[in-house]
Amino acid sequence: MMTPLLEALKNSVLITGLVMIMMLLIEYINIHSHGKSFEKLKKSPKKQVLLAALLGLVPGCIGGFAVVSLFTHKLLSFGALVAMMIASSGDEAFILMALIPKTAIILFIILFVIGVTVGIVVDKFYKKDVAPFEPEHYALHDNCCSEKQVANTPIFGAKIRDNFKKISRERLLIMGGIAIFILAVVAGILEHDHNHGVADSHTTTDSQIVTHSHTNEDAHLSELQSTEAEKKSCIQDELAENTSVSQTDSEHKHDENCTDHNHNEAIDSHNHGSFDILSERWLNLIFAGVSLLTLLLTAKANEHFIKEHIWNHVVKKHLKSIFLWTLGVLMVIHFGMQFLHIDEWIAQNIFIMILLAVLIGIIPESGPHMVFITLFAGGFIPFSVLLASSIVQDGHTALPLLAESKSSFVKSKAINVVVGLTVGVLLHLFGL
Repeated sequence: MMTPLLEALKNSVLITGLVMIMMLLIEYINIHSHGKSFEKLKKSPKKQVLLAALLGLVPGCIGGFAVVSLFTHKLLSFGALVAMMIASSGDEAFILMALIPKTAIILFIILFVIGVTVGIVVDKFYKKDVAPFEPEHYALHDNCCSEKQVANTPIFGAKIRDNFKKISRERLLIMGGIAIFILAVVAGILEHDHNHGVADSHTTTDSQIVTHSHTNEDAHLSELQSTEAEKKSCIQDELAENTSVSQTDSEHKHDENCTDHNHNEAIDSHNHGSFDILSERWLNLIFAGVSLLTLLLTAKANEHFIKEHIWNHVVKKHLKSIFLWTLGVLMVIHFGMQFLHIDEWIAQNIFIMILLAVLIGIIPESGPHMVFITLFAGGFIPFSVLLASSIVQDGHTALPLLAESKSSFVKSKAINVVVGLTVGVLLHLFGL
């Protein structure tokens, strides 16, 4: 019991840390955007759709919130709103980039193309120039500060030594957390225990995260080549190794070559004499470097930005939910695969999984989509299910629509459901 729990905790801390680092960087970047030039877009519906889809690709909810606000100000069309909702993955974009970065890039490109196409088509049939609710009812996160305050207080105007003369509790906790995360990543504390998974895979079937140990590679190789259970365990490397094994569609077909192919790649990634930028170790070191940059930015940022934007908007709202959802999903999948043989049911009911993914995607919440990301990363569902879920779900970006204009929410979600079901079923029929 303790081994899978410890592994799930390590995975959850690693994923949550990577997600929070990316969210902090996005916050630093997006706070400079105020949308003053959007008036020029009113005469070009296609440009509106393109802009909305691009904003939807911005990880997190800020880009989506911007589109919703612009839509309510009659600066963007309904088709642009739909394009954003299809392209957006909400906070799950961070999870995707942390867990399966190669597949995430492909997924984002596909979502962008589908979003733009559907948005342009929607604008051909949907002509409405009336805002669904009053613009003043909803404001961008960037507008939480007065223009004077923003203009007179640059984010990085203060000197680091001045910030440390009387350091705030919020800055201390954020910087302390980032520093501990960097040390844990560099020291390899959060890397996966590659040895225990082999023994457990004989009894825990598909749920155990299995990778390759430096100290027991030969024994592990012989075990991997012995039974069908180890063939499935190679798929789990994708989740445990984050990105050491390429996430291509063929990897989800569970063929006979899976064990040898993934095992060889994993051993290569652990070979100290070779340089594999996509190995778990190198990727973690890259993330450690990005985390160090975030630490420096946090040390230099002004106190208002740290408290109002970083602490209140990112840490307090997202840290706990991301960690708990990640840990919960990993544990549910572990025990579900061990005792209920969910993997067998999923493999035989892909169409039902597509329908479930689409229906769950209607929920204006980021967490539920994590289930399908984790299942895909573990090799239990094909790309068609992940794409269908991604098309329909959009994180928290639809909450303002749901709160103020239920008709706009229902219409946009209905379009997304139809598109998600259609694309998901077609891809599955083509074997993807």
